[in-house]
Amino acid sequence: MFLNEHLSKKLFGEAGITTPEGTLLTPDSIVVPDHMSPPWYLKAQVLTGGRGKAGGILRADSPEEFYRKAEKIFTMEIKGNTVPFIRVEQATDIAKECYLSFVLSREHKDLLFTVSSAGGIEVETSTQAAKPLIQRVHLLSGLKDHHLRAAFFELGVDKEHYSGFCDLVKKLYGVVAKYGLLMAEINPLVITVQGEWVALDGKVELDDNVVDLYPDSLGDYYTPEHHSREENIAREAGLSYVQLKGWVGILVNGAGLAMATMDLLNFKGLTAANFMDLGGAADRERIKRALDLLFGNDDVKVVFINLFGGIVSCKEVGTALLAVLGGKSAPKPIVIRMAGFESEEGRALMQESSVENVYIASEMNDALEKLHTLKPADAPTVEFTLEEELMPPLMPPFTRTEVDNILGLNENSQVLVQGITGKVAQRHVALMQEYGTNIVAGVTPFKGGQEVMGVPVYNSVHEAKKHHRIDASIIFVPAAFAADAVAESATEEIPWVICITEGIAQASMLSALKDVAGTRTRVIGPNTPGVIVPGQCKIGIMPANVFTAGNVAIFSRSGTLTYEAADRLSQAGIGQSICVGIGGDSFIGTSFTDLFKLVRNDDNTHAVLILGEVGGTAEEELARYVMMTGFEKPVVSFIAARTAPPGKRLGHAGAILDEKSGGIEGKLQAMRDAGFVISPDLGQLPKLVKEILDGSAI
Repeated sequence: MFLNEHLSKKLFGEAGITTPEGTLLTPDSIVVPDHMSPPWYLKAQVLTGGRGKAGGILRADSPEEFYRKAEKIFTMEIKGNTVPFIRVEQATDIAKECYLSFVLSREHKDLLFTVSSAGGIEVETSTQAAKPLIQRVHLLSGLKDHHLRAAFFELGVDKEHYSGFCDLVKKLYGVVAKYGLLMAEINPLVITVQGEWVALDGKVELDDNVVDLYPDSLGDYYTPEHHSREENIAREAGLSYVQLKGWVGILVNGAGLAMATMDLLNFKGLTAANFMDLGGAADRERIKRALDLLFGNDDVKVVFINLFGGIVSCKEVGTALLAVLGGKSAPKPIVIRMAGFESEEGRALMQESSVENVYIASEMNDALEKLHTLKPADAPTVEFTLEEELMPPLMPPFTRTEVDNILGLNENSQVLVQGITGKVAQRHVALMQEYGTNIVAGVTPFKGGQEVMGVPVYNSVHEAKKHHRIDASIIFVPAAFAADAVAESATEEIPWVICITEGIAQASMLSALKDVAGTRTRVIGPNTPGVIVPGQCKIGIMPANVFTAGNVAIFSRSGTLTYEAADRLSQAGIGQSICVGIGGDSFIGTSFTDLFKLVRNDDNTHAVLILGEVGGTAEEELARYVMMTGFEKPVVSFIAARTAPPGKRLGHAGAILDEKSGGIEGKLQAMRDAGFVISPDLGQLPKLVKEILDGSAI
């Protein structure tokens, strides 16, 4: 969650960092502050950069000029953003401008401390700005004196300013560490003529997971005025929502499947009006809020509900949907596609109800055909081009190594459940036991000595390990404590740790992963559906019925995409050797590349299917590994959110397309260069996988 300058400075002020006194104006309250003498600076408050170049910061030397320029700013659009507020500040006597920031870097997996002797607009202009000094601040050891000295001398200011600089940086680092900030930037950081360090401008990004954990202290920093009506409604309902420019409103369970649905519609000329992830809680209230949002959006002409029943039952969703509609005609046409768990029952329930204006599709193609018939004549058109992908000229031959099940997970693996006494954990313990997974112990602090579903409960992992051999641990611990639970299992050298928990603070998880580094523990996740070796063991929350034993490994960043792909392969008679959801967060344990290193010598795996998505560089890193090492098995890939708007986070924290990166095309090209077979959509996966198996397997 980005904060505007006014709120960023409020946070800085609470940390004791000096900022100019400021007053906030709205379009209905343009008043010259009587406690400030001219000249004044009027600064547009928007959640985007470049406002200075766009004319969003203006100086006024008289009351008449103040009113005229305030009205001008309020009528502006800056990179598509209207201006809900203006911050007014008195002019500051500046002796020197600099730049200072802390950023939690996904690429470097560390906190980066950056300073530059240039500040303001100049630091953003590569031809003008001096090369900044960037230092790693390790999360485990923190800010050190040598960081401060190097940064200070980089600025080229007199030594009498050293003490004040150190004080400011320590305060900024303190607020970064306290709230787990993803970014805290001061640009420009100035020294006044009076010799004082002042944060003249500020930009902060809060971790949404931290905001959710501490709503009382951080919730007030959310500013509805910076967001659309629909985005505000979705936030209140706990829905992941992004407004787009089309006419088909989509409602999907799972971020990955929602991304793939958005792409499919866009490429088929059925332009999506939004991205919306219903999530795992597909109950009546959430569905009602989601439909109210879509029905109330004038841009939405038709609603498309795409459900893949995994943990969520299509029958239960159908029951909730009928309750919301109350037997009345839907206000807008609704097309529903159901697949997976209890989909037949869900479709039958909807068809028997015969609700007017609701259309049931058994297959995706049926749904698309119906949407085409419902397309209004004046529907907005946004062109998305899907280039035809060619098969690589050479596919690597499959060679046997006489090594079976290299990951070491099978029907004999003994599993520990951390957080076993929780309701969600118990539900999935029952499903894992039903599949045949050998769950031997559970851990919940201060509840040791109990028994849950025939499983003994211990107070700690250390205590459990005294009584059992533990091959893997699965974590159902709440987000505030999950990172520590991961570190606890690593301390006890549990070989595999599968962290189901979502919503973990990014800085906390990164710290835990640094603790794990160097141990024999491999972490899957967080925010993962888990691991399944079809026919042998399931350690996670995956719907077991869609997986069948075979020779294709599936590695994915999305739970719902994993289920959808596995189901399509299974229906085509293509089984899986192992399926792993690596997790959708920015900081995860085991990567695509790590898994490839393991399965390259596994005779059970003849080919690998990669299900990727926007954000990060996991797919590019994998492509480099395959090219450098000559990976001996064919790879099929699918990338979701190819039509995603830059800078928007789609569902989980890892899925954000950075405008400064190579973007989608850079990701796809890296995969082409590595010889991956790229599937344009989920529907073509079975055909492509079968082709490469027929050509490569023995």
